[in-house]
Amino acid sequence: MGAEETLFQRFGKEFPKGTELFREGEIGKEMFVIQSGKIAISKRVRDVEKVLAVLGPGEFFGEMAIISNKPRNASAVVHDDAKLLVIDPKTFEAMIRGNAEIAVRMIKKLAERLSEADAQIENLLHGDPASRVVHQILQACQTRGRPLEEGVEVDFAVREMPRQIGVGEPAVRSMLERLERAGLLERSGDRLTVYDTARLHDFLNYLEMKWKFGDL
Repeated sequence: MGAEETLFQRFGKEFPKGTELFREGEIGKEMFVIQSGKIAISKRVRDVEKVLAVLGPGEFFGEMAIISNKPRNASAVVHDDAKLLVIDPKTFEAMIRGNAEIAVRMIKKLAERLSEADAQIENLLHGDPASRVVHQILQACQTRGRPLEEGVEVDFAVREMPRQIGVGEPAVRSMLERLERAGLLERSGDRLTVYDTARLHDFLNYLEMKWKFGDL
């Protein structure tokens, strides 16, 4: 029996699609690790439930209830039938004490999430939708871009944009087409090749000036 099966025997539970695992504001005493399926993490913003992320296998969530002992800061609902490891504070402590690699992985993941949150906040400071789209592309190039002989290649899922930056898909696609026509990037499905990030940065500055002072 593999390590995953042993873990699932000890801590695993199956949850059908639609199961509410916890609600924002509740006191929580468990964290979860996804073995299969997907989980939607959401938060209420001005009386509207906004999906912040859809997590998949290998991801963990709900850990802040154990680490900080504070109420849940978001809600979690099973998006696709899921197999989850359900871990209480005592088990979590034993896992961290007994395996430094788990602790390091967790610290890295939490740091990554903080960095993403910072980037999202910075993006929302840009007033107009066009600037937000360009800023998001530059941010993606910086954090997860793969250098090519000419430019940078980056994964950029247009369908994720409304959730991340509050700009609808049609507006994102329209801006990508405009950037492609200008020769700043090339698009292939959910992958972009940005030929010159400095030029793209100049274009962002131009958009910002235009937004502040009207047509130049």
